[in-house]
Amino acid sequence: MDRLYGNQRYYALHRYYKNTFGRKIHKAVIDGGFTCPNKDGTLSHQGCLFCLKGSGYFTGRGTITEQLAAEKKRIFAKEPNAGIIAYFQANTNTYAPVSVLKSRFEEALADKDVVGISIGTRADCLPDETIKYLCELSERNWLTVEIGLQTVHEDTADRMNLCCSRTLIKEQVVKLKKYGIRVCLHIINGLPYETHEQMIETVREAASWKPDAVKIQLLHVIEGTPLAEMYKDKPFPILEEDEYVRLVVQQLEYLPPFTVCERLTGDGDGSKLIAPLWSIRKMHILNKIAQLQKLRDTFQGKKYIP
Repeated sequence: MDRLYGNQRYYALHRYYKNTFGRKIHKAVIDGGFTCPNKDGTLSHQGCLFCLKGSGYFTGRGTITEQLAAEKKRIFAKEPNAGIIAYFQANTNTYAPVSVLKSRFEEALADKDVVGISIGTRADCLPDETIKYLCELSERNWLTVEIGLQTVHEDTADRMNLCCSRTLIKEQVVKLKKYGIRVCLHIINGLPYETHEQMIETVREAASWKPDAVKIQLLHVIEGTPLAEMYKDKPFPILEEDEYVRLVVQQLEYLPPFTVCERLTGDGDGSKLIAPLWSIRKMHILNKIAQLQKLRDTFQGKKYIP
């Protein structure tokens, strides 16, 4: 536990990077120019109700090489010797023929400072030929495939217009891991009308799939999203700060000890954030999680059953 967690009580991303690369690593957020089947009419025109611009509001403009140059300038100003992971975040980054995926991912990997690549996608956009390419990519580069799970509850998924079955997500996670591909699951706490117990169940079920990493964050109601209109029309309960902290501390207990926690809160677009406003204080929330873990003498994996 000490080797993985250091002076923390969960397997933090910075600790994983140190164990894996031996130095500081930063993500360069890239818009690969992809769209999404839940937005282009293939599945829906509405998209996931909480989604704003494919979650790519941190991304820049230009070619992949130009975006990387801008991100490296930002990162190196703070950490001159950092390694760079090219993070394809906006929309669904395997929603294209393999030839297109190759051209865009290989452009990023050609940069001498890029030590790996992280690809955000949907479980229904991973056909066999794409998984074959990802497997080959993983054999010669550090690679993470990040899949949006959000919840294991189909009624919530339907309410949020996620348009992808939870069963398919599990099947694809198992398949990717079978081929040795590192998988990160994205989970959202506070989805409308979910109970505390349901949010715990999402993490317990996801833990049984043995993900390499997870991102846990709270729901942000962002201006310009369908969720914002839903909230204005009929406000639903929003998690309070201490409620969220207690929930995450409990969720961590069910995660496998080896699962990297890449995120325990979230970064919303502050200029468009409607609720919860307390979420802007990211470090404050992380400190409160650490404090409560210590107070309860608990840690990641305490209740994990292999």
